[in-house]
Amino acid sequence: MVNFDNILKYLAVQAPLRAFSGEDFNATKMAVQEYTLPALPYAYNALEPHISAQIMELHHSKHHQAYVTNLNNALRLHVAAVGAGDIASQIEMQQVIKFNGGGHINHSLFWKNLAPAESEETKPEAAKELVAAVEKTWGSLDDFKKAFSSTLLGIQGSGWGWLVKDSANGLRIVTTKDQDPVVGQDVPVFGVDMWEHAYYLQYLNGKAAYVENIWNVINWKTAEERFLGTSEATKL
Repeated sequence: MVNFDNILKYLAVQAPLRAFSGEDFNATKMAVQEYTLPALPYAYNALEPHISAQIMELHHSKHHQAYVTNLNNALRLHVAAVGAGDIASQIEMQQVIKFNGGGHINHSLFWKNLAPAESEETKPEAAKELVAAVEKTWGSLDDFKKAFSSTLLGIQGSGWGWLVKDSANGLRIVTTKDQDPVVGQDVPVFGVDMWEHAYYLQYLNGKAAYVENIWNVINWKTAEERFLGTSEATKL
């Protein structure tokens, strides 16, 4: 279960504040942080033909920007509600922060776990240790892809599918609803956005084609670094 405190703490860890240190967690201080839309590590048309430039531009500059804008506004309003002792408004803003904070976290991770097709980063050979762990868990990389794709297509409504590393260094496939992020001890290795805005303009209702083609642009190099714990790619 993703709760409000988990979201705030995750955001604080991903984008540390001067006013935040150690265990002295203070949601009021945290609102000092102004989150911004991260630049993509590639051009909008770099993932074509698998993800169109039109989708990438709208997804990044409109949808992700909206999550960032709404998150910043909600954090300010939450601080004001705390200062005023307005419990009802605090509860209302917690839900807004959970949704938009999760949207910012998820999309920031998503952009980094994609790369132009045919690049070195999209070759499984760039993730030798991760692929070995995948094969140990699912038997083969192809069997893992089938299991992950099946999980993605089984998501009802909006959500995300993730490959995560757990606290015992095991691998699991998990889903999160709406914009809930991966929190707790699980480390997101890579994720796939299954909201309609991620594919509809190009694939219409053909989710299966979107899922099939997303494998061409998965950044295995970044996935390997996340799996090994050597990547900055989990930071917003």
